[in-house]
Amino acid sequence: MNLIRKRRNGYALLFVASICLAMWFGAAFMLEAVFIFGVIGAISLMLLVRQCRLLYYAILICDNRILAVPSALISTSDCQMKKSTVETIISTFGILIGNEIYRWGLNGVHGVLLHATQIDQKRIYLTFGDAARTIRVELLHGMTKKQEVLDISQKLLYETGITTDIIGW
Repeated sequence: MNLIRKRRNGYALLFVASICLAMWFGAAFMLEAVFIFGVIGAISLMLLVRQCRLLYYAILICDNRILAVPSALISTSDCQMKKSTVETIISTFGILIGNEIYRWGLNGVHGVLLHATQIDQKRIYLTFGDAARTIRVELLHGMTKKQEVLDISQKLLYETGITTDIIGW
């Protein structure tokens, strides 16, 4: 989340600097420079708005966390795999893996939905996606007591409406 915040601050600084330079060159009647810095300002404003939205969703996920784990393995329906060793947060609204946000439940039945959750003795498996793409995330949870697993299962059921399959406990 800190990377998202740093990018937002960088885009805000770039936006302010480009607008100030455009105004300064405008006062000096240098129209080419005004146009260039105006375009840079418009692009940085669009990037700033996008980054502010990402930061909002990241804060929403962090504030409504169900579980936080240290690492994740992500696999998609087109057989791509990537490993993340940064903190992963599971929430009612989605999952935050480092600076990537996967949100579910936004567009109803036609949007990205959480399909299944499973917990075994070492990992939690989350499967979510839409009609075009499915993503499976494996998370090392580190829970050693059955009651912790049952509590997380209850939270997932209450917050997302998905029943968790508990395997091997």
